[in-house]
Parts: sequence; C-alpha cells; structure tokens
Amino acid sequence: MSCAKIDPALHQERKPEWIKVRLPSNPVFFSTKALISDLRLHTVCEEAQCPNRWECWSQGTATFMIAGERCTRACGFCAVTTAKPFALEEDEPQRVAEAVRRMKLKHVVITAVARDDLKDGGAAHFARTIEAVRAADPEIVIEVLTPDFHAKEECLQIIAAARPHVFNHNLETVERLTPMVRSRAKYKVSLQVLKRMKEIGPKMATKSGIMLGLGETETEIFQAMDDLREAGVQALTMGQYLRPSKQHLPVIAYIHPDLFKFYGEMGYKKGFDHVASGPLVRSSYHAADYHPVIR
Repeated sequence: MSCAKIDPALHQERKPEWIKVRLPSNPVFFSTKALISDLRLHTVCEEAQCPNRWECWSQGTATFMIAGERCTRACGFCAVTTAKPFALEEDEPQRVAEAVRRMKLKHVVITAVARDDLKDGGAAHFARTIEAVRAADPEIVIEVLTPDFHAKEECLQIIAAARPHVFNHNLETVERLTPMVRSRAKYKVSLQVLKRMKEIGPKMATKSGIMLGLGETETEIFQAMDDLREAGVQALTMGQYLRPSKQHLPVIAYIHPDLFKFYGEMGYKKGFDHVASGPLVRSSYHAADYHPVIR
C-alpha cells in the first residue's frame, strides 16, 4: 500500500472531543524546560511533538533523546527531522545523567533517532548513557526505546550488556501497513529484535507499541498482539496516531476511547503483563507505571 492510494476523503481534519491537550500551567514544566535547555539535551517530548509533554513535564519527567535530533530515516508518521546527522557528542551521556540527578527521577526513558550512518547504529552511545545514568543513581529504573539496528547481533549484544531494566522497540503498526508507515523498517525485523533481546538479556523486560488510526483492521491488531506475545514481549502500549503535518500520513480514523479500552482488555487476555491503551498513550507515557516482571 502506498501513500498515493489513500483516499483523502477518509482523512478527518477535525479532531474529536476526546483528543484534548492540556496547556502548561505548573511551574515545574517551565523549570524542566529550562533544565533541558541548560544541559543542551533533546527530548522526544518536543522533537516528536508528544501531546502529553505538558503533563509529563509538569510532573518533572521526560524521555531523553540521545544521538542528536536528526534521523537517518523518513518514517511517514514521525515529526523528527530527517537529515544527515551531526557527530555524536561525547559528553552527552554525562549531561543526561546530570539531568536525571537534578530531576530526581526514579524511572528514566532513553531513546534515540535512527543512526544508520554509524557502524553500530549508536548502540555504544546508548550503552555509555545507560552506564552514566546508573553511576549517577544505582537504584534508578532504566528503560531504553531503540531503533531496530537492522537486527545486527553485535548491536543488540552491546545494548544487552549495558543491562537496561526495560528494552522497548516499537512495532508501530500492523504488518500490512509497515511498508507505508516505516519505509526503511520491516515488521518481521522488529519482531526478531524483540525476540532476540529477550534471549540474550533474559533479565530485561521487553516492551513495544502500536499506533492506531492508520487504516488497520481489528483482525490485524489482534495478529500484531499475537506476534508480539510470540516474541516474548511483556508490555504493550497503544495510542492514537496524530498527524504532525500535512506532509505526513493522514489519519484514517480516530479510535474511540471505549474501543481503546476493549483493545487493552484483549491485550491482557493475550498474556501481556502490562497494557496502556488510550488515545493519548505514547511509548513512554507514564512509563514508571510499568513494574517489570522478569521471567
């Protein structure tokens, strides 16, 4: 399926009443924004235009995006800039650790743009950041949300050796829509990555996420859930796709909160330890609510 085959008449420009974004009012939000700016850090909250950034920042939490703000891929859903990346900043891991220390976090999420320009896809940079954060606070729960690294074994081994508590890699959509939504990624490769990480890092919990509203069917959603469970994934997030700009894929449908609730219940029935399902749910939304169960 290509972008050209989408019927523009199906695109709903007017968002339903349940898609509401709360504007910032808590002073903690502004102090967090100032701290991130002071330490020259990027957050996926801003770069990906997350609808929950006001809420999360007001609670003094954030998801740090390392390895720059330029991505080597051009996914049809993502607001992060696609361009030739700059060189890695060697002191970035220490700056992330300092932000974690100042914010007194108990659960941190570390993500990154895809860095296909690097031999290891940025895996070693992830590992250095994990190590720096753990050195700053040995008790903190560390979650990583990584690209697929093209399923290269040496890259996955680097991440596993750094021992994050939660390994998150998003499936993003159902198999049929993957070529359209993630043009340089493959559905089965993502499943391979999740399964392999569980094999080489059995003490890590695994997590993945799916966007709804891109034209997937209910049967396809349930199949994606089954595929994730087959790969050993323990935690699942499901949220509404929101179009960042007119250059991105259109929204085919806005999923009602009651249907999200039903999908969440189905996720538990299929065996996930934790399911977060709702219109504004994102990969790292209320990430600390998930307490990993290590099998």
